[in-house]
Amino acid sequence: MTFADKEYLWLLLLLLPLLGWYFWKHQKQHAHIEVPNTIAFGDFRKTRKVWQHILYTLLFSSLVFLIVAMARPQTSFSFEKSKTEGIDIVIALDISFSMLAQDFQPNRLEAAKDVAMEFVTNRPNDRIGLVVFSGESYTQCPPTTDQRILLNLFSEVKTNDAIDGGTAIGNGLATSINRLRESEAKSKVIILLTDGENNRGSIAPETAAELAGKFGVKVYTIGIGSNGTARTPVGIRPNGHILYDNLPVKLDEALLQTIAETTDGKYYRATTKNKLKEIYTAIDKLEKTKILKDKHTRHNEMFQLFAFIGLALLALYILLKFWILKITP
Repeated sequence: MTFADKEYLWLLLLLLPLLGWYFWKHQKQHAHIEVPNTIAFGDFRKTRKVWQHILYTLLFSSLVFLIVAMARPQTSFSFEKSKTEGIDIVIALDISFSMLAQDFQPNRLEAAKDVAMEFVTNRPNDRIGLVVFSGESYTQCPPTTDQRILLNLFSEVKTNDAIDGGTAIGNGLATSINRLRESEAKSKVIILLTDGENNRGSIAPETAAELAGKFGVKVYTIGIGSNGTARTPVGIRPNGHILYDNLPVKLDEALLQTIAETTDGKYYRATTKNKLKEIYTAIDKLEKTKILKDKHTRHNEMFQLFAFIGLALLALYILLKFWILKITP
């Protein structure tokens, strides 16, 4: 409970001297007389004493309730309306055969999926989609707020089994842009992750980057792969067994840097899974979802109840003192 005019509560202090005066006066009013038998007088004095206390309690209580009513007691109920200005995000994930390289555990693709899924889980207010690409690109999941569906589709992502499938970075970027170009979100973002060089596709990555800029899409590029050499797939046996060899890590960092700069994004290099987590954390901080909160408070006036009780007690006091007790023998 709160009070709209709480300064009136100071009047309660004025009742303390009144209370003290009553007890002092009550002590002074006791006169002592000598009588042979005090039984009758004792009963009369006890009854009169009780009624005096009752009357004063009624008067004192009525004043307390009336002063509290003057202070306008209120009960309040607060609630908030939240409006979310979410961000539309598409994760463009390279699924070329080289993503099975084992410089990440268990491999690049699974590490990339794990970290990306954690990123998705931490952004419940955004629409997030998934585009995968190797020699071609396609939409695995359009931007959605249904995290359950998106995470299930993430878990189903596998590499392209064709060794010569190549990497079409431009196509993957273009497909992602197509998913965002009609978005009405104030912020549109693509997180493009690849481990290789652009060697396939009908759209040049630079052209796709310029297109992203025109549609107001910001691209964060991530180059994944350790420095030096990595245990990389080089072939598949008839029984499906994958052959590995230590090969130099080929990553076109200059291209990924250009894509990011063209779209006002940023390029990152992930050489370990922990580094990849740090990159996603950095992107998460750069692209914060706005949650606008409008707070409302409702007040219910309670002074009527206190005023009613105070006036009722005062009326009872007057009725007892000036009528009922006056006519009672």
